[in-house]
Amino acid sequence: MHASIEGGPALFRLVRHWARQWAPDVVERFGEDTPPSWTVPNLFVIQAVDGTAGDEVTVADVARQLGVDRSVASRMVAEAAREGFVARSTSTRDARRAVLTLTDTAKEFLDASRAHQRQAFEALVGHWAEEDRERFAGYLSRLAGEVLG
Repeated sequence: MHASIEGGPALFRLVRHWARQWAPDVVERFGEDTPPSWTVPNLFVIQAVDGTAGDEVTVADVARQLGVDRSVASRMVAEAAREGFVARSTSTRDARRAVLTLTDTAKEFLDASRAHQRQAFEALVGHWAEEDRERFAGYLSRLAGEVLG
């Protein structure tokens, strides 16, 4: 395969770009009237809770989703709870465990984030033919599903 069309190097170039330049200021791109609580760490917690399968999401689940240790996830969840994005309740299976659910405020933030993500995708590939955009979106969704579960 010719080096200029290898997927691996291109993927890692994009990951480096987004990790260093795009992701840190993604929330600021929502607009000037964005609430100060709409931070990247809070969004990560919201996305982790939303993306966890099952009826009882725990701090351990958030840690797994984010790839951080439990103590880091616990601090992140505590901050998201203070900001009103996550509600804690007692597990029906194990009274020692806290179950996390998203509040309406979190769902509003998540919806805004998804709208922003759709706009970002269109800004990147909107000039492509519709068939190419749909195919690429399908491949990205497939890859995310396989990698992230």
